[in-house]
Amino acid sequence: MCGIVGFVDKNITDKKPVIEAMMDTIKHRGPNSSGELLDGDAALGFRRLSIIDISSGMQPIYNEDRSKAVIFNGEIYNYKDVRKDLKEAGHVFTTDTDTEVLLHGFEEWGIEGLLKKIRGMFAFVIYDLKTGDITGARDFFGIKPLYYYNREGTFIFGSEIKSFLKEPNFKKELNKAALKPYLTFQYSALNETFFKNVFRIPEGHYFTYKNGKLSIKKYWDMSFKENNLSFEETVKRIDKSIRESVNEHSISDVPVGSLLSSGVDSSYVTAVLKPQHTYSIDFDTSTYEEGTAAKMLADKLGLENTRGIVTKEEAVKSIPLIQYYMDEPDSNPSCIPLYFLTKLASKDVTVILSGEGADELFAGYANYGFHSHSKVIRVVAEDLKHLPKGVKYKLAHGLKKLPNFPGRLHLYESTAKAEEFFIGQAKIFNEKEAADLVKPEFEKSRSVKDIVMRSYSKVSGYNDEVKKMQYLDLHQFMSNDILLKADRMSMANSMELRVPFLDKEVAKVAAGIPTKYLLNSKDSKYALRVAAERALPKEWAKREKLGFPVPIRDWIKTKEVYEQFRDLFSADFAAEFFDQDAILKMLDGCYRGENDDRRKVWTIYTFLIWYKVFFIDDGKKPDVDPKVLVN
Repeated sequence: MCGIVGFVDKNITDKKPVIEAMMDTIKHRGPNSSGELLDGDAALGFRRLSIIDISSGMQPIYNEDRSKAVIFNGEIYNYKDVRKDLKEAGHVFTTDTDTEVLLHGFEEWGIEGLLKKIRGMFAFVIYDLKTGDITGARDFFGIKPLYYYNREGTFIFGSEIKSFLKEPNFKKELNKAALKPYLTFQYSALNETFFKNVFRIPEGHYFTYKNGKLSIKKYWDMSFKENNLSFEETVKRIDKSIRESVNEHSISDVPVGSLLSSGVDSSYVTAVLKPQHTYSIDFDTSTYEEGTAAKMLADKLGLENTRGIVTKEEAVKSIPLIQYYMDEPDSNPSCIPLYFLTKLASKDVTVILSGEGADELFAGYANYGFHSHSKVIRVVAEDLKHLPKGVKYKLAHGLKKLPNFPGRLHLYESTAKAEEFFIGQAKIFNEKEAADLVKPEFEKSRSVKDIVMRSYSKVSGYNDEVKKMQYLDLHQFMSNDILLKADRMSMANSMELRVPFLDKEVAKVAAGIPTKYLLNSKDSKYALRVAAERALPKEWAKREKLGFPVPIRDWIKTKEVYEQFRDLFSADFAAEFFDQDAILKMLDGCYRGENDDRRKVWTIYTFLIWYKVFFIDDGKKPDVDPKVLVN
């Protein structure tokens, strides 16, 4: 696992110190070695995390006549098969790496042909030393990050935005349009990041930079189309695809561990992998105990489990460092346990498997219409789904207006049109609340509806509302939050995190599964849970999803944490963004137990911490070293 950086800038005469400074900024992504290419107006850099023989994986890697070079972050799991085809076509390899497969594959098939052949997670860039053309791509789901800046003759790309700060002609500026949507979604929800003129290469896209012009094109997308397979055959295919994917993802020259929570996703992966090392995390509070259940499962499977304990003090102390590594503000509280979990695992292993992506592919979220524990309500909701669309939507509008009663939300979300209520898994402030809270200069931004319609417009022909919601989450919540924090928190600890559920072969299976097999009166993610019973004790396959529960309410109600928050909310720079009286009132009420605005308070706090790190402290890495206790 690695990090890549590069730029094209004719106004920089001595490119070597610039590219080296950029590489140093992301040294955590690859602490073992580095490589660079300097050619004309271009410079490319690479940081390496060794999971194979270091001498064979040095980058950039060149083709036979050294007319092209590649830098690459990720893993190509089927590279040996692709390599075999390329050798038969006459290509000469100088290494046994998956990186070189990308280069020769590009020569043989072009970028689109190459992307059809490979299976993995990746962000790579290929540079043509004869023409100066640059071609790059990001993987199917956005597991690996890739950003760019293209302005006034300066083109910069890289795995992390913080490296751009070292390029002299990069203009660091806050993107004011990003703040209001962030308050609703909890993550950076626009194509343009919180840094003005810095954009993501979208998941499933590739780019070309030629003669100063940038072109970006989609090469892959998730397409849900229900098949006619029986439930039994569906379960069989799920289990087969997961086992094959875990096997592919576990190929490594170093030991592979597994992150283990109490949920079915990581448990399924762990039970199939059967690694020597598993890891779980808890906080020093009795509010939630993920680690205890994880230890029980590890014992049942005969596996070693290391359980970490994070104290309140260490958790809060880590927030500036976490936001530094994240590059953009992200108020998903699970960033904290994931940071400490990968820190814990890094003591023993370099490669770790995790369960991200299962909820999006196999309909695991309660917000897809699975809120009630009542069997009667669930059965009624299933029956209502079969009503004609017009009748069903009219019923939903009526349910929305009714006073609340047990099961109302479940019935409403089972009958309503997805576009009318679903914006993804996180909804912190509603749009009006966000607009009222920010200063006028931050009110102008894309509306929440415009943002979600970016995805919904592509699946407007779908008859299934759940499939629409899955598609939206795949392209918003998963790519911009779930996978971003998975990459950043693991890389912060120089760990390679792999996600077997997010494999294009698994996705092929998931795309064809009828919703009735996934979300029904019996459970969410039902077919996956039944498949998991082939590897797990039955009670584990049916465990309710918790995610990474974080006791932020308990923290905010302690005097010392409350005072830290209040100091930040009272700071002069906070008044540049927010109605300061309003955010202080919200915080005080949360501290005194007069409201339960913990997530709103946390979202504001996270942004202010991030802004302080990157704009007041000029992107300097916070000087803290959080510890994790081992139980």
